[in-house]
Amino acid sequence: MKKRILVTGGAGFVGSHLCERLLSEGNEVYCLDNYFTGQKQNVVHLTSNPYFEIIRHDVINPFLIEVDEIYNLACPASPVHYQYNPIKTIKTSVMGAINMLGLAKRVNAKILQASTSEVYGNPMVHPQPESYWGNVNPIGERSCYDEGKRAAETLFRDYHAQNDVKIKIVRIFNTYGPRMHPNDGRVVSNFIVQALQNHDITVYGQGDQTRSFQYVDDLVDGMIKTMNTDDSFTGPVNIGNPGEFTILELAEKVIELTGSKSKIVYQPLPSDDPLMRKPDISLAKKALDWEPTIKLEDGLTKTIAFFKDAIK
Repeated sequence: MKKRILVTGGAGFVGSHLCERLLSEGNEVYCLDNYFTGQKQNVVHLTSNPYFEIIRHDVINPFLIEVDEIYNLACPASPVHYQYNPIKTIKTSVMGAINMLGLAKRVNAKILQASTSEVYGNPMVHPQPESYWGNVNPIGERSCYDEGKRAAETLFRDYHAQNDVKIKIVRIFNTYGPRMHPNDGRVVSNFIVQALQNHDITVYGQGDQTRSFQYVDDLVDGMIKTMNTDDSFTGPVNIGNPGEFTILELAEKVIELTGSKSKIVYQPLPSDDPLMRKPDISLAKKALDWEPTIKLEDGLTKTIAFFKDAIK
């Protein structure tokens, strides 16, 4: 049965891949984006499909449409972008959640919130299970994003408890892949762009901080599986790759795969930058029958191929 699905932030890196996948499964997809960080070129190849529609709109403002499901992805997700206008960032998370939850309530739609591993802050527990409440600075440079996403989770939980809105919450860990913005400041895109241009690769601190890198196709699979669970399962659920790598290991791998002449240089660690990040995906395995399948080297190879064309 064809579902009508709204994807907010649909022209973004992750949103565009999600729109593509939902269309391929035979659904009618509405892509909502204000192009603050999303790009029309990410979805222009989908416009020939009669069941795909792009709508320019900011989720800070109410929006009315008849749909069956809503994926709420709208929010700048890289430090460069979300710190550029921190007030706009937290308004997008909080007011966007209120507006989309209000829409879901009115039209009886199921709604999924794209939350983040940043709700765990600089974690004191490793790996991070969903039961961990986090260690977050409420007045730091990253707070607009971290606390905005935490507040959005609260709103989702309360709309579910008070108004019986059918909710799902996924906590997304570091994700990479084609259509990442070359200047988004995320570590994978930074390293690939620097390596392809044979520039110095910038590593913060000693490079011993760890991250878990998930290829975008695995994330999209996890999000759709979460949406398709029965109404009793609301999450939050971690969607990430438990393979743990140091930032230095990532830099060395990118240099190797690109055949770059780049040298690694070290800069001071930014404030509130998490030292460890690794998901506990036990719940996703049990509740969703999901785990990532794409190895880092394979995903990086596809991403490097994209960036070779993107930065010509």
